[in-house]
Amino acid sequence: MKVGTAKARTTAAGAILAAGALVAGCGAPAGSVKPPDTVAQPEGGEMITYLEPNWFTSLYPPSAGFYPNGGVVNQITDRLLYQDPVTLELHPWIATELPEVNEDATEFTFTIRTDVTYSDGTPMTAQNIVDNIDLFGRGDASRVLSASEQISGYDRGEVLDEDTVRFHFTEPAPGFPQAVSVYNAGLLADATLAFTNEEFGPGNAVNVIGSGPFVIADEEINTELTLVTREDYDWAPPVREHQGPARIGGVRYVHAPEESMRTGAVLSGQADIARSITAPAESYLEDAGVTVESRGTNSMNNQLALRFDHPLLRDIRVRRAIFHGIDREEILRVLFSPSYPLASAPVAENGLGHRTQDPQAYAFDPDKARRLLAEAGWEPGPDGILAKDGERLALRVNVAGPQPRSREVQTMIQEQLRDIGIELSINSGDNASQNADAKDPEKIQIYHSMVGRADYGAIESLYSVTARDVFVNRPFDEEGAAGDEDGAAVADQHLEDLLQMTVSLPDEADRAEVVGRVQDYVTEQAYALPLFEEPQVYALSPRLKGFDVEAVARPSFYEVYVDHSERSGTGNTHAEGSAQ
Repeated sequence: MKVGTAKARTTAAGAILAAGALVAGCGAPAGSVKPPDTVAQPEGGEMITYLEPNWFTSLYPPSAGFYPNGGVVNQITDRLLYQDPVTLELHPWIATELPEVNEDATEFTFTIRTDVTYSDGTPMTAQNIVDNIDLFGRGDASRVLSASEQISGYDRGEVLDEDTVRFHFTEPAPGFPQAVSVYNAGLLADATLAFTNEEFGPGNAVNVIGSGPFVIADEEINTELTLVTREDYDWAPPVREHQGPARIGGVRYVHAPEESMRTGAVLSGQADIARSITAPAESYLEDAGVTVESRGTNSMNNQLALRFDHPLLRDIRVRRAIFHGIDREEILRVLFSPSYPLASAPVAENGLGHRTQDPQAYAFDPDKARRLLAEAGWEPGPDGILAKDGERLALRVNVAGPQPRSREVQTMIQEQLRDIGIELSINSGDNASQNADAKDPEKIQIYHSMVGRADYGAIESLYSVTARDVFVNRPFDEEGAAGDEDGAAVADQHLEDLLQMTVSLPDEADRAEVVGRVQDYVTEQAYALPLFEEPQVYALSPRLKGFDVEAVARPSFYEVYVDHSERSGTGNTHAEGSAQ
């Protein structure tokens, strides 16, 4: 073990233990978690406490990709279909069976339940379902509501009769059944469908009405949400083991931005579950008796996208040199834990369409990297950074706020690339600044990101010029600025054509094959270097049982229950002993 690694883990353990002692030994200082016995418990079950590092920004389902948003929307809404988080298979939910699909996947007909109601007492009707999908498929610019990223080419919905609806598309949309299985298509009551973007934000949470197993009963802005169990809930997906109301009385969502406070509260028994546990804390929590669960996102891996048409990156030898100059295994050894497996392809191993790539394409080989750079005409300058025709090989990378330890990852990569003569600067600024700079190839030439979506179309969502476009697949002029003012031209049309096939081919086997071809291509061209399979890591009290997640690892509390034979807290003595 390196001295730096040991020091980091010792510091993490000390912070956890100190926070645990603080929470256990004090009353309720500002920002702390109130003890469970000071919180009113609802009738019918026990309230659990869930700690979230970030606060939600919107409960509009198409905006629920941000984990704190999806973590709430997933509890209060139902969907037409249910996606098994392990097999990724689709099953009936509000729809009584999988849809009938026409030959070119432009029409989808669903038979729906007629006994479902929203928590405000209004019925879920065929027209209401059509109104939901119309909004999610089209968006509404007048209310600043975006269309769902998962639903493209949408035309309209149609009510055939009281229990049958049909959705029409202007182009093949084979991913639509999966799209209506995720929180981004969580069904809302008529009154909520009339909201503006602002009304879906903090301060109005109690008025967001779904048909799910939990209802938002109270909100303290940027502090706490109280969700209570809906006692008449009786329309869970038939494939789920539990049916009827949730097993607990509700969930307290508490904003706890500091990891030491989250872990300390779980250790002391003042919280039952916390999200976003960093790798250095995992082993100490486990030694203290806390359950640490790592759940993969079944989607696009954590990766670096090279903006390949930038003048400094056009030469494939430079891109390949970057690949061979980065020691991915060392990054994982120093910064992460076994919860973060080394990536073998751009798509996660359990993701749809995964195809393992030749490991030699990603192999750390600094000598080979230096040879490739020399062949490309780059020569060492006086400060050791390579130069060519008077220009230094200097690149810039973003810090991906949602991705674990992004700045530390980039700091290690910065050191590794300098060793082969490449200067890597880390873009400064907060999340807002990073987002503002993300599509500017003059500021960011290497982009760190991932996307969580358990569908073949996830690769299109990350790479396509019509979606996130992490490569900025547009032609550049020689100065490095985007050369196509109207945004119509594409630098690598072959890549874009492949990506469009992943979301348009009606046959599932064909889509899987094309997703594999995209991975082969971006690896051969050295466009994307996958780093690791990104999980969500949760810390759970020993008394909490039945915890599960949906397909991209947002929490699901429907089947959770409290085992009173287990201790609610682990005890500081045990924790202190484990840290020696």
